[in-house]
Amino acid sequence: MVVKPDWLRVKAPQWERVGNVKGILRDLGLNTVCEEASCPNIGECFNAGTATFLIMGPACTRACPYCDIDFEKKPQPLDITEPERLAEAVRRLNLNHVVITSVNRDDLPDGGASQFVRCIEGVRSLSPQTTIEVLIPDLCGNWDALEIILQAKPEVLNHNTETIQRLYRRVRPQGDYQRSLELLKRSRQLRPEVYTKSGLMVGLGETDAEVRETMQDLRAVDCDILTLGQYLQPSPKHLPLVAFISPEQFNAWREFGESIGFLQVVASPLTRSSYHAEQVRGLMEEYPR
Repeated sequence: MVVKPDWLRVKAPQWERVGNVKGILRDLGLNTVCEEASCPNIGECFNAGTATFLIMGPACTRACPYCDIDFEKKPQPLDITEPERLAEAVRRLNLNHVVITSVNRDDLPDGGASQFVRCIEGVRSLSPQTTIEVLIPDLCGNWDALEIILQAKPEVLNHNTETIQRLYRRVRPQGDYQRSLELLKRSRQLRPEVYTKSGLMVGLGETDAEVRETMQDLRAVDCDILTLGQYLQPSPKHLPLVAFISPEQFNAWREFGESIGFLQVVASPLTRSSYHAEQVRGLMEEYPR
């Protein structure tokens, strides 16, 4: 049994603020990845009045063994009112930066690209000053669908690589390491002005050298931003945790990432792909496109 170290303890949230955010989400019938994926930072983010919206869910068409999102439910038809409700939530929460992600919808011809676009357009109509980050699935390699999303001009295109190449078949059996890299590469080629971002989770048996190699692969496709965080096993039925990674090791990866050209590396045990995502606004001022 791997004992949880002290550095993974999360401060108790101010539940009054959390309740307010949850109330808005429930009132508008919206899902967040914060809740569906059991994110350890839910208290901090909800206290700050931020949330990562999960569209087209909560049921997912893939069964990644690390993820706590439900794959046993049957995906439902797209809700045409979802973009409007999401935009209203962004307005009520007065968000400066919003992250829109989704479950995998391999049952849809475009993987849900058109719904991403409708959500982007909805947010822009009510909150034109809000910057938008989309955290998208691999779309089964449908590059026409990728272009549809990019034509809506989100400020950030995020796609998580999740793990090193050697572990891909076990961690992400329906994904493909090279396909994820290709998605990020094509994003930069199609819309150079859009910042690209990816994320890795560690503690699944990867080596330091493999993490650094993956970081170099991401820089080779001109990925701008990287997040690195500790994998936490959601339940006994999920992939087992191999090791807790020390804050010192995360700092070493952050320094390495900065040295090879990432504009920003957010790395800590509790980092998740959308953690402190609003910091990209400062990055855009420092490195304008």
